[in-house]
Amino acid sequence: MGPQWTMVAAARGPAGYRDGVEAWRIIAAAVLAVAGIVLTLIVMAKVRDRTQNSGQVAISGAVTLTTLALLAVLMLTVLPGVVTWAIVVIVVVAVSVMLLAS
Repeated sequence: MGPQWTMVAAARGPAGYRDGVEAWRIIAAAVLAVAGIVLTLIVMAKVRDRTQNSGQVAISGAVTLTTLALLAVLMLTVLPGVVTWAIVVIVVVAVSVMLLAS
């Protein structure tokens, strides 16, 4: 092997390292996204019922979606597995309770 091949091997990282996002992170983010869409709709409906103000409804929807998007990015990049799945479980349980309570 010439020097160019050793540079390519060194650029790939240590043995056993794969580039990209692990599959469990993608699955967790997808579950969060589905539950998050439902959660956003529930929050917006509750705000509409309480305030009758479309501006407040839009703000609550934007805040909810921004929070969920930030959580999804953190889950896909830096959060450990236990924290990631704990967030997913908390959101899914919260959505389930909100749907059953309404």
